[in-house]
Amino acid sequence: MSDRAFIAALRLVPKNALSRAVGAATRLPLPGPVGRGVMGAFARRYRIDLSECGELEGFRTFGEFFARPLRPGLRPVAPGDEVVVSPVDAVVSETGLARQGRLVQAKGIDYSVSALVGDEGVGARLAGGAYATLYLSPRDYHRIHFPLPGRVLGWRYVPGRLWPVNPASVRNVPGLFTVNERLVTLLDSPLGLVAIVAVGATVVGRVRATFDPAVPVTNLPGARAQSRDYADPLPVRKGDELGAFEMGSTVILVFEPGRAALGASLTPGARVRVGEAIGGRAV
Repeated sequence: MSDRAFIAALRLVPKNALSRAVGAATRLPLPGPVGRGVMGAFARRYRIDLSECGELEGFRTFGEFFARPLRPGLRPVAPGDEVVVSPVDAVVSETGLARQGRLVQAKGIDYSVSALVGDEGVGARLAGGAYATLYLSPRDYHRIHFPLPGRVLGWRYVPGRLWPVNPASVRNVPGLFTVNERLVTLLDSPLGLVAIVAVGATVVGRVRATFDPAVPVTNLPGARAQSRDYADPLPVRKGDELGAFEMGSTVILVFEPGRAALGASLTPGARVRVGEAIGGRAV
């Protein structure tokens, strides 16, 4: 099927309702032998390294397995308060500078940082800064971690649609990352303001934050835009868990201009892992 035919077919699919249904199914208890069979088949299909997590018997639902934690010590965090680390296990889709406040989605397609974060003021502060788009495939570890130490200033929840974020959609859906549902976490770090944007996608049942239980769970019927700025920002350490995708998607990092630079090896197609150094202070 061509990219255009794929996108045309998806326009007819109730993507949000489908994603809620799939998400609900992943949270249903699975009997032991059935659960192990389903999880094992999924792991074989996507070549998941099961040695990195606990035994399959320990997961009561497919959702628990998908958002599984890792065994302690498997993702060492590169030291240094000004060393940026990857927040996820992922493949790099795009990197660059948000010139004139715009980020590249794919060849010939860009979008504004203000639309991405759902806040004109925040977008203006980030215009011109470095950014990286990181795609999580079904095989990846699906928890999100803080790329720098600092204080969480607040968050923005922006409801939206749930297009896939696979290459076909990235190439053909204008402003994909500003159309899809997303949760934006704002971090005051040693390298200035950082937006950590978790973008939802088809069959992403939920995106949940762990740094504050009051942050809304995403992809609920009748969702409305919400935001919060903390009177007392929440301190976090680099590598602390921020949240998790309950199915896979994309994380976009956007930095304040002139403060952070991303490494030369961070190019489209490169694989990164949580805690791996990907940048530092701009010089």
